[in-house]
Amino acid sequence: MQIDLAAPPLPATAPDLARAAEERGAGRFVLSETSHNPFLQLARAADRTERIGLATGVAIAFARTPMTLAYEAWGLHESSGGRAAIGLGTQIKPHVVRRFGMPWDRPAARMHEYLAAVRAIWHSWQTGERLAFRGEFYQHTLMTPVFAPAPLPYQPPPLLLAGVGPLMTATAGAVADGLLAHPFGSPQHLATAVLPAVRAARAKSEAENAPWTTRPFEVVANVLVATGHDEDEYRTNLRLVRERLAFYASTPTYRPVLETHGWAALHDELHPMSVRGRWEEMGRLIDDTVLNTFAITGEPTAVARELHHRYGQLADRLCLSGPDGTDAAPLLDVLSAAVAGR
Repeated sequence: MQIDLAAPPLPATAPDLARAAEERGAGRFVLSETSHNPFLQLARAADRTERIGLATGVAIAFARTPMTLAYEAWGLHESSGGRAAIGLGTQIKPHVVRRFGMPWDRPAARMHEYLAAVRAIWHSWQTGERLAFRGEFYQHTLMTPVFAPAPLPYQPPPLLLAGVGPLMTATAGAVADGLLAHPFGSPQHLATAVLPAVRAARAKSEAENAPWTTRPFEVVANVLVATGHDEDEYRTNLRLVRERLAFYASTPTYRPVLETHGWAALHDELHPMSVRGRWEEMGRLIDDTVLNTFAITGEPTAVARELHHRYGQLADRLCLSGPDGTDAAPLLDVLSAAVAGR
């Protein structure tokens, strides 16, 4: 099982943190799209590293056209010597429409076509064949030589898809190269509510000899970790992880995850508080049982053991993340212990 490290996409720290993750044995260095473009920071990290994979986890697909994403991903893959992995997510409708000014409708069907369009563009660049993608949502029918990147001496990057609900997770199984499981997803929810549908969709695509199924499918478990070098740091990180879990638990999209454990009432209590911005108070409603169901806490070696215990039979990769804005050193210690124990 590969162990990856997720970090905030901060321009000042990403390259050095990527180098540290490589030295500790991480399989991939992962940046998500929040306040910065992850492709820019990963391209900088490529110059400071030699072996580690460089992944978005996630980039917002619907903030871009398939052509825009194809160029960004191809450029990262080329500049890193074939080390890119492209994790994509939809975001939610208000952000896509009101923040990015892009269309939103039938997101699972749109994402299905989006991945097909990106692959068609890459195929055109790699082979020189005419680009002629015509779908319901996207049309890409013009590509002249001056605008086509040179072919690469390796496969295009894998396309991994984040999903929570049944439609998007089934889409991941049907058309993506892997599933990025949400950090607000317990091993029980992943095993009983997510993976059966993902694997059924993947099996159908394999039975139909879909060309992308020649590449092995990955299940990536994203795991929130609270640890620290001393008691004060540990307590601070516990509080921040509780607040992150409270945010997820207050979101209607994630209510089914709580229902798996019989905790739907927690969502009903937290959602009105989120509307009023009572974030710290919300975190105090995440008791130890909920905390230790959705996150792994403790000193680095104990966290590493628990990671393997919980996810060793469920996932191909583990992606570790801690609270935003905190010292990355304790998480790097978890990474080292987890790599040593795999």
